Amino acid sequence: MSLTLEQVHRIAHLARIEVDEVEARRTLGQLNGIFGLIETMQAVDTQGVEPMAHAQDLAQRLRPDCVTEDDQVAWRAAFQAIAPEAEAGLYLVPRVIE
Repeated sequence: MSLTLEQVHRIAHLARIEVDEVEARRTLGQLNGIFGLIETMQAVDTQGVEPMAHAQDLAQRLRPDCVTEDDQVAWRAAFQAIAPEAEAGLYLVPRVIE
């Protein structure tokens, strides 16, 4: 897959990013390089390769699952007391999306 300069300008417009012609050309080269790398990686035959979570066979050290904090209900009440707006135990925030 390869992008065109027009597509880079459209993506920038959709992302509300202002790019000049020089930036758009540089970004076009970088994005096409990334797409080329992806195509190269997709061309590799991975049949029979077992998926793994990590490149090395490591195990996480586990800690005991125990309560380490004291009365969280009192903390919640204290934080809600200083909040700009709170109702029924929830923080109220202004509407962002109309």
